[in-house]
Amino acid sequence: MIVRQLLAWARSAPPDHRAEAAAGLAGAYLGGELSSAERRDAETALMAMLDDPSPAVRRTLAEALADSPEAPRPVIIALANDGGAVAEAVLARSPVLVDADLIDCAALGDEPVQIAIARRPYVSVATAGALAEIAGAGALAALAANPGAEITGRSLSRMVERHGADPRLRPALLRRPHLPLDLRHTLMVGDPGGCPAWPGSGRAERAVGDLRDRATLALAASAAPAEVERLVAHLRRTGQLTPALLLRALLSRSTVFVEAAFAELAELPPGRAAGVLHDRRGAALPSLLDRAGLPKPFRPAFAAAVAGWRAAAPFDTTNAPARLSRRLVAETLSACAVLAEKEAGKLKALLRRFEAEAVRDAARDAAEALPEPALLALEYKPRALISADPERLQSAA
Repeated sequence: MIVRQLLAWARSAPPDHRAEAAAGLAGAYLGGELSSAERRDAETALMAMLDDPSPAVRRTLAEALADSPEAPRPVIIALANDGGAVAEAVLARSPVLVDADLIDCAALGDEPVQIAIARRPYVSVATAGALAEIAGAGALAALAANPGAEITGRSLSRMVERHGADPRLRPALLRRPHLPLDLRHTLMVGDPGGCPAWPGSGRAERAVGDLRDRATLALAASAAPAEVERLVAHLRRTGQLTPALLLRALLSRSTVFVEAAFAELAELPPGRAAGVLHDRRGAALPSLLDRAGLPKPFRPAFAAAVAGWRAAAPFDTTNAPARLSRRLVAETLSACAVLAEKEAGKLKALLRRFEAEAVRDAARDAAEALPEPALLALEYKPRALISADPERLQSAA
């Protein structure tokens, strides 16, 4: 009786009245005050409202039922497959929907539908994994920004592989807590999938390589040893664990990174590689350098760097702040002075760049340590000289 009366009334009632009736009927159904027979009639009436030609009526119905675990499942399923704002309301909130429902809707829906699913208060591993495989960058950005989403490392990797360069997804992933270090590195400095063992001849290429390596060590400096080992494995797999990076790590006293890198390259247990590196006698170091596959012409530089690094922090198991040590660079350059230019020219050029970088960093540190009056004098004194006697300065130049 209720259903027939409702359908008869709906033929002539305006959409806003029908929407109000839909909200009222949904409230009565969820209120728990109906008898079993009335509840069955109410559910039938709600199903009938799914065919209402006005999206406003169906959206009102969706909003009224979206948050309740008591909402009738057939109605929720129909609303989830309706499309537009009607579907988004229940997809984003309804606890009635299970993983299979959400995955189906994500596979068949457009980006707004996928975004609605990604923003649910809780997104399971299964649903997050499906979105990682099929969703667009906008939906994946919403998923990455959702603290209630359980995303496995494998799914995060797929998100990076598929859309890691997208300007919406990349910052969302970088802001996500506990993002694996290798993925954070890929998002921050790129994943070239193969780098030359030494930076190329172009000035821009060298600068980019130096900045990438410096950023890599800075990223490792704040990570736990297990994460550093994972980062090192990623770097080796993608061709980025180069002699240049390893030498920079040694000269920056990045202890954890150095130990993990030698263990990875030499395929030794981390403890054994660390033991060789910290052994002051150095008897096993040549074997370690050989096993790590380091180029023979450059091994004296690595031996000198390891010796200086060992003397600077023999038992330090924490990462340094990824800044080159002027003393270690100078000692390594001195050790390489006897090497033939033909064999060690690129190495010496690299060390000279390291030396210049260390000097610049030291100069910046000194400038930052100056008291404010001294900085003001440095800033304004040249201007005063120019304004006082510009002709004299021009003739002197």
